[in-house]
Amino acid sequence: MIRVIAARELRSLFLSPLAWAVLAVSQFLFAYMFLTQLEVYARNQARLAGLESAPGVTELVAAPLYSSAGVVLLLIAPLLTMRLIAEERRSDTLTLLLSAPVTATEIVLGKFAGLMGFFVLMIVLLTLMPLSLSLGTSLDLGQLAACVLALLMLLSAFCALGLFISALTAHPMVAGISTFGALLLLWIIDWASATGSTDKTSALFGYLSLDHHYQPLLSGVFSSTDAGYFILFTAMFLALAVWRVDADRLQA
Repeated sequence: MIRVIAARELRSLFLSPLAWAVLAVSQFLFAYMFLTQLEVYARNQARLAGLESAPGVTELVAAPLYSSAGVVLLLIAPLLTMRLIAEERRSDTLTLLLSAPVTATEIVLGKFAGLMGFFVLMIVLLTLMPLSLSLGTSLDLGQLAACVLALLMLLSAFCALGLFISALTAHPMVAGISTFGALLLLWIIDWASATGSTDKTSALFGYLSLDHHYQPLLSGVFSSTDAGYFILFTAMFLALAVWRVDADRLQA
């Protein structure tokens, strides 16, 4: 049943002009950022050749591309998650869905999987850009794989939080704005450590920051702390979304 709901969600996404507009605009932005990083690398290539352990094209082109992509997708994710459950509630189709022989867990995981399928397509299209450089130079495929995995885990966290907030309201716009505000706060929360906060507060804010755990993975440094953060973050908000949808079923 999760597969059926995921396929329905993915199909409804591609039937809407919003998904196609998001896909087109995001790929245009990614291509622009990729070409900009590539131009900077080509301009400094002669200078880098004189260094002993000079950073390669993966470190100077691919990693910054995925870093910028994370910010772009932070802006895009709320547009797609805001309608997941809020739209169903507003159009009164959530009641019909809850009356079907499916559990709240299947509903939440199906919608999550459907949206992640769309984001996986975006990641594949994005990854083709740095992969094209392998035709003329050598890439660090290990670091590139780490970048792909990092972006995938980041997007799963975005989707889980957005899905939970969408389950709290019947107004997609409210869900979208709230999701963007929450994601932005979690992205910049570690900035407080630069304002003279105590060590314990700085450590807490640093652990809560999405960007704090995202950047080390882009450099190819895999840490169980960073991976565990994204897994726990995603699981927690998916569980909260299941709880909220299940509460709607009890009230129906």
